[in-house]
Amino acid sequence: MRSQSYGAGLMSRRSWLWVSSLILTTLLVAAGAIGTGILGTSEGPGAITGGGVAEPVIEARTNSQRQARAAHGTPGDKDILFGDFHTHTTLSMDAFLTSLDMAIGEGSHPQADACDFARYCSALDFWSINDHAEYLTPRRWRETVESIRDCNARAPDPQNPDTVAFLGWEWTHIGDSRTTHWGHKNVIIKELTDDRIPSRAIQAHPTRVSDLLDTLSFTARTAMALAFIGNQRIQDFARYVYQGSRIKACPDDVHVKDLPHDCMERASDPEVLHRKLNEWDLEMLVIPHGNSWGVYTPPGSSWDKHLNHRQHDVQLQTLIEVYSGHGNIEEYRNWRAMRFDQQGNPACPAPNDEYTPMCWRAGDIIQTRCLNEGEDPQECAGRALEARNNYLAAPTLQGEATVPFARDQDWLDAGQCRDCFLPPWYHRPANSAQYALALTNFEDPNEPLRFRFGFIGSSDVHTARPGTGYKEYDRFYMADFQLPQGSMPVEPNTPMPSRSLPWEQVPQPSMFSNDGLVDDRQSNFFFTGGLIAAHTEGRNRYAIWDALERREVYATSGPRILLWFDLLNAPEGRALPMGAEVSMRSSPTFRVAAVGSFEQLPGCPTFAVGGLTSERLQRLCRGECYHPSDQRRTISRIEVIRIRPQAYPGEPIEALIEDPWRVLPCEPDPTGCQVAFSDGDFDGDMRDTVYYVRAIEEPGLAVNGAQLECEYNDVGTCIRINPSAAKEDDRLAAVEERAWSSPIFVNYDQTPPP
Repeated sequence: MRSQSYGAGLMSRRSWLWVSSLILTTLLVAAGAIGTGILGTSEGPGAITGGGVAEPVIEARTNSQRQARAAHGTPGDKDILFGDFHTHTTLSMDAFLTSLDMAIGEGSHPQADACDFARYCSALDFWSINDHAEYLTPRRWRETVESIRDCNARAPDPQNPDTVAFLGWEWTHIGDSRTTHWGHKNVIIKELTDDRIPSRAIQAHPTRVSDLLDTLSFTARTAMALAFIGNQRIQDFARYVYQGSRIKACPDDVHVKDLPHDCMERASDPEVLHRKLNEWDLEMLVIPHGNSWGVYTPPGSSWDKHLNHRQHDVQLQTLIEVYSGHGNIEEYRNWRAMRFDQQGNPACPAPNDEYTPMCWRAGDIIQTRCLNEGEDPQECAGRALEARNNYLAAPTLQGEATVPFARDQDWLDAGQCRDCFLPPWYHRPANSAQYALALTNFEDPNEPLRFRFGFIGSSDVHTARPGTGYKEYDRFYMADFQLPQGSMPVEPNTPMPSRSLPWEQVPQPSMFSNDGLVDDRQSNFFFTGGLIAAHTEGRNRYAIWDALERREVYATSGPRILLWFDLLNAPEGRALPMGAEVSMRSSPTFRVAAVGSFEQLPGCPTFAVGGLTSERLQRLCRGECYHPSDQRRTISRIEVIRIRPQAYPGEPIEALIEDPWRVLPCEPDPTGCQVAFSDGDFDGDMRDTVYYVRAIEEPGLAVNGAQLECEYNDVGTCIRINPSAAKEDDRLAAVEERAWSSPIFVNYDQTPPP
């Protein structure tokens, strides 16, 4: 009996182990299935709900502009169209992440939202789709193409459309060091038929973006999906990532037209990107943007390594985005976040009245803590030096983690440009547009190479809202990447360490090692979007494209300022518009005309209210649309910038950029301002010169215009900042909105006279 009982018990235990193993296997399989997004739905293109805007509405816009031009006699018959060439939907990984509940996001914002927003909320004449290519799978690319086609098909008159939607994507390169970083570029495509567009978007690889995607591993994704099993948006995200990770990479060194259609194409640097685009033999533009954004640009990066025939294509890369909702990359300054010797070793520069490097502030924080503990001043000075060196030795953009428990009030306004117009977070001056225009490559002494950029503005919005700068309201929805949770709190009575940590001793993963997202401060450096303005001979895509190719375009910080900038005395008595390049000997004479933007009425105009449901107007537009009154703001002044590019190798850059070179005041006249000027130095200096202008509008309130809102002591030092990530706080403050013309490039004619 005991033997039978023992045998039965053994069989019972074996059965239990078998059942337990089956249950465990079933749970693991179920968990694995959840990690693949089996409970989620695919992020599709959405449904466009609005039709086209009626022709009388478009005619009224055109007529008001022509009347403004006629009021001060500006010649020409071209109209000015406004657009946005930088729009992300939640097909972009960062946009999807910030759409989640845990980021207090709004949920899905697909391509269809961008179309309806451009047509009814911001009333744009043209716009483009620019999702990050990293997760634009073949299916998502095809859906994007069809959605853009559908958006264009809604226009009542295809020859005179109310809005034109362009196809494109973003090539997003983020390198680990100043020598490997290439930055971000938007690719814009002229046509929409199958035989005139690429078969796939091209992503940057390898970069820190791809490293981020790699961290969204199966295990992490599964854990996230299980933890939020009842949250549909989280399940959709798991499916989104899983589908993107399943697509294999295209083979290298194969002509783009011979690649399979079901692979993800990659380009490791601009040279490879340009080669691949040229293999398509299609009409496209490559527009750099965000070059000076320190949130992902390593200290020491500069335009220098871009200016050669390997990394710069003079046919593709003719425009640059000088302003977006992420800030203004126009302005050059002579300070740096770090300096490097000839061997590449970093050093921490001393601060000045205009700028305090983050590495220097790291030392100040530690030194203050040390002195507060009653330590010897010499000892504290040594710890400050140690802290600066630890900051420099940390991986790129992660030096903050070497100062334990440092928060926004500790860092004050370190790392920020104090006298720039709406600057980006951690501005990098050697990546500014002005620095680029001042450079010359002398590899071929007979044909020096220079950047010849026209200027555009755009939004870089991540909620499918192109052209958000039409009104200054609702920061959390109309400015990008607002994260209202604020800084991580420090427990009361926590002792503040008075020594910094070498990177090797920083606890990992560090809450600070996320590209500078360390506190409330960054939320205060996102603004409403800018615009691109094009002088066109029609409203269709071909007229717009012609203006882009001529560089007869300009940028605005959001308002629809009207701007004309012409060279009057070009050879043969011609007048040439912004974007032109010419050779001449005599001193150039220019004319500038500018008209301020319309004051806005509350709410939405009749065509928008009739075009979308009230629910959709509220969700997309937040109840406010572009709604111009008949009253225009005034232009306060015209600023002229003169840049004389390097005439010999190594010529110092700082003296070549004169900003402003001239300031021309304007009367407070709502009909606008017209001024003229000449450069009497040109024929005597005998050197090539670049000219562009800024039209400055009277001050008005702007989202995040307050930025850090420093409080200063008697000697002008920032002693306290007042940032806010609160969802209800728009951080409104007075700023001088503006428009930047594209440059006119006047080369000195070296040809001997007859």
